[in-house]
Amino acid sequence: MSSLQTLLAPPLSISFSSSNSKPRYSPLESLETCSSMAQLKQNHAHLTKLGLSSDNDAMGRLIKFCALSNDGDLDYALHLFDTLPHPDAFIYNTLIRGYLLRKQAADCIVLYLRMLQDSVLPNKFTFPCLIRACSVDGAVEEGAQIHAHVFKFGFANDGFCLNNLIHMYVNFKALENARKVFDKMPRRDVVSWTTLISGYAQLGLVDAAFEVFERMPERNSVSWNAMIAAYVQSNRFHEAFALFNRMRAENLALDKFVAASMLSACTGLGALEQGEWIHKYIRNKGIELDPKLATTIIDMYCKCGCLEKAYQTFKGLTYKSISSWNCMIGGFAMHGKGEAAISIFKDMEKQGIVPDNITFVNILSACSHSGLVEEGRYYFQYMTRVHGIEPMMEHYGCMVDLLGRAGLLDEAKKLIDQMPMTPDVGVLGALFGACRIHGNIELGEQVGKRVIELEPNNSGRYVLLANLYVKAGRYEDMANVRRMMNERGVKKVPGFSVIELEGEVNKFIAGGRDHPESKEIYAKLDEMLGRIRALGYVPCSAEGVVEELDEEEEKENPLNYHSEKLAIAFGLLKTKAGDTFRITKNLRVCRDCHHASKLISKVFDREIVVRDRNRFHRFKDGECSCKDYW
Repeated sequence: MSSLQTLLAPPLSISFSSSNSKPRYSPLESLETCSSMAQLKQNHAHLTKLGLSSDNDAMGRLIKFCALSNDGDLDYALHLFDTLPHPDAFIYNTLIRGYLLRKQAADCIVLYLRMLQDSVLPNKFTFPCLIRACSVDGAVEEGAQIHAHVFKFGFANDGFCLNNLIHMYVNFKALENARKVFDKMPRRDVVSWTTLISGYAQLGLVDAAFEVFERMPERNSVSWNAMIAAYVQSNRFHEAFALFNRMRAENLALDKFVAASMLSACTGLGALEQGEWIHKYIRNKGIELDPKLATTIIDMYCKCGCLEKAYQTFKGLTYKSISSWNCMIGGFAMHGKGEAAISIFKDMEKQGIVPDNITFVNILSACSHSGLVEEGRYYFQYMTRVHGIEPMMEHYGCMVDLLGRAGLLDEAKKLIDQMPMTPDVGVLGALFGACRIHGNIELGEQVGKRVIELEPNNSGRYVLLANLYVKAGRYEDMANVRRMMNERGVKKVPGFSVIELEGEVNKFIAGGRDHPESKEIYAKLDEMLGRIRALGYVPCSAEGVVEELDEEEEKENPLNYHSEKLAIAFGLLKTKAGDTFRITKNLRVCRDCHHASKLISKVFDREIVVRDRNRFHRFKDGECSCKDYW
């Protein structure tokens, strides 16, 4: 009988010295309950006394605890490894896993080379960790060599190895190689299909991802979420909703990952009713509300124009992560409630939550949207003085926006000149926009030309400069800007507005007549415009600015047919006096629609909440929550 068999024989495993004594377990058995390195070292000493210091089974158990346990010590595992004359594949695999857990990917490969040099044959458990190590480390050449070894050592049909290879090539953005592995697999499981779908999605090849999705013989919630997330990340929210509805029709339960993806889709479209349904489903089904999902819910309510429910959800959290605090502060910021944002920030500090750089981006943004100049100056200094956070590009952008909106253009320019880094297009764009607001032609022209060169394909930059020239009566320069746009092939982004009513999302473009209720919508639009004209409404084009380019909607469509006005007309058709409806735009609200919306809210007794690309406007009783500070 070997020494190890002797150790495990019943007489040594458990013995009783008296009727009152407790059972005494062998060292190998006690390793199963080992919880500390001190305890492990005691067992190591005992095994050494028993002559098992070179036994792979005994030492392998010690190495496993040291390498893989949270309470282990990888260096001690390596020390034990070096004392073994002939370590086996299990021990090599354990140490490779240990290196991988500690993100020491290169050491995984080095240890594998030693394994081969010692003539220890790898097995099916060796390669998945090695493949993941190559993936983590971006080791493309080594990854290809490991791929070859998978075949060389006879694991060409091992699904676990092959799935890891697909994942590795996806990480390398080598989809052609990933597809080759996938196509040659004798048996594909859900992981194989889903990994390939995610790979196409990561490279923006959403249609190719959908083709793979449609070919799947069976799907689970991970597969559905991969495809839904692909649509959401590509801003194809309507397709995400269509797929989500298919999923529900197949009676598949939502998990927290699908819920998070769909909440992001609701956020993108401003689909509050759908978002509320998903939130209710999460509560009713007891889905774990982890910090990420909680933040996604708060963000959805904030960006769907329901700040009250966002705050209610935030207050109801038993644990508030830094991301939840930041989201709530950012929500108040985009709604123009700077004082409330600052109040939340003070509560955050009282509870001992340390703010990060995102916190201060949101605080400074809140100050900018609310015109809180002194508070903005204070927190810009406070973040460094108290929390040691040096201003980043985003912080400078917020400060320039704050000072510029307030008409402090010289101070904004001075701040840019003092920046420790070269200002990006966001910082310069904030100053450029302020020049347009306050009519500073000279500075605006100077900054505008720099912005266009930094962002030559952004139509909005050309439009802003052209309109600056219009205000100065420099029509030839305005024409030159338009000519430059045409020569460079720069196209204006088409404006659209989205409104969700009765659980359905409706999209409108300027002058569009594709909606099934188009006739009724245009009739309501004519009525709407007629009634606000009685209050003195005059379209902006009749106020002497007809020559201006229109950034927000295509110029070919009259102001009366802007997408926002069509969405409002539809909202009036579907609601009654005293109701609220919400609209989401992909561009900034134009001056004419802003002025008209205030009057419409008064004449038709509606609350109209509009989210444009910068902020929220809440129109009620003839006023806007932005107080015309936008």
